Amino acid sequence: MMAAKAVSTLVFILVLLVSFSLYFSTLDLQSHFSSFSLPFSPSLCRSALAPLRVYMYDLPRRFNFEMIDHGRPGSPFMPSWPRNSGLKRQHSVEYWMMASLLYKGNDDTEMEAVRVMDPETADTFFVPFFSSLSFNTHGHNMTDPETEVDRQLQIELFSFLRKSEYWKQSMGRDHVIPMHHPNAFRFLRDQVNTSILIVADFGRLPKNVSNLGKDVVAPYVHVVDTFLDDNSTDPFESRRTLLFFRGRTVRKDEGIVRAKLAKILVGHEDVHYENSFATGDGIKVSSKGMRSSKFCLHPAGDTPSSCRLFDAIVSHCVPVIVSDRIELPYENELDYEDFSIFFSVEEALRPNYMVNKLREIPKERWLDMWRKLKNISHHYEFQYPPKKEDAVNMLWRQVRHKLPAVKLAAHRRRRLKIPDWWKRR
Repeated sequence: MMAAKAVSTLVFILVLLVSFSLYFSTLDLQSHFSSFSLPFSPSLCRSALAPLRVYMYDLPRRFNFEMIDHGRPGSPFMPSWPRNSGLKRQHSVEYWMMASLLYKGNDDTEMEAVRVMDPETADTFFVPFFSSLSFNTHGHNMTDPETEVDRQLQIELFSFLRKSEYWKQSMGRDHVIPMHHPNAFRFLRDQVNTSILIVADFGRLPKNVSNLGKDVVAPYVHVVDTFLDDNSTDPFESRRTLLFFRGRTVRKDEGIVRAKLAKILVGHEDVHYENSFATGDGIKVSSKGMRSSKFCLHPAGDTPSSCRLFDAIVSHCVPVIVSDRIELPYENELDYEDFSIFFSVEEALRPNYMVNKLREIPKERWLDMWRKLKNISHHYEFQYPPKKEDAVNMLWRQVRHKLPAVKLAAHRRRRLKIPDWWKRR
């Protein structure tokens, strides 16, 4: 009797093991556990996820490319970004995102997002309005009469969106709108405050318009050339300048720290701190200075961030970030403390404190940060054709991260009779 029970138990266990084996051999474990937070692995993520499906609205060219080619007869559908665009380039994220959707490469697996022509199949909707370029083109300052053109474009655009059934379905929550310049879309921001905004930071954006929960922080497009042949046998010794800064020292808001730093840093022979303007020759001088410096200073500008940080990254000059409110691109994937040094404004303004701390950093630690800069700098390259893991692909990946919360909010809004009821308890 006991022997029979033992045999029955053994047979049951064998059947169970075979069943489990067959089940797990056909189970898609990646999709089953996709809602869990796994350690970030670009190669794993890219092989597991299909490209984001993006429907791009077909807007008249005056909302985008006409600001570049000025409606010249016979101009190509997608004009190249002009070489002589000066500082307009640093806020050109909108152009590169649109260009990535127009790219007709052969291998979609290399791209984070692809354009779909049927809005019913889309994961998200892209609004190709060059809001930063519109401000820079139609109004060079806040009181320029030409800003009325910029305002009218915003009015026309919102009128168009409000009629879209896909905008209505989510109240714009699954729509992506670039708004990188701090003055971009300034007339009607509150009308698109549910959308996924592509911003530089939150310095001039009120909380009811933009926040980290729904929006994507994008890097500035660097204006210095990338350091491609940084192959010094001893970069620590060959970079003779300890700390480098070259830029405008008279700024507003948090950027007032720049003028104060000029007084704090004077008298240090291995520190270069210079007031300058971003001209063609000036950019070349800045590039040379960054490439010959161990650390590059990044104090806040008119807003917490500026192009200088990303110029430093592609120059492999360890960024020294002085800001109490800065937000950084891709921070859910990159740990900036691996390749940057941070000081609060109060710390930076203590006489000698920041310089002494930088001098105390061991050579090996600096070399480790320098190597990491070389390894991650491709994430800050905006280019056409786009390339795997470059800036625009990283941004589309960030958009993907925002969509689950967007879907949740859209679905709840449609079925709840009392919106956000828990706030009324």
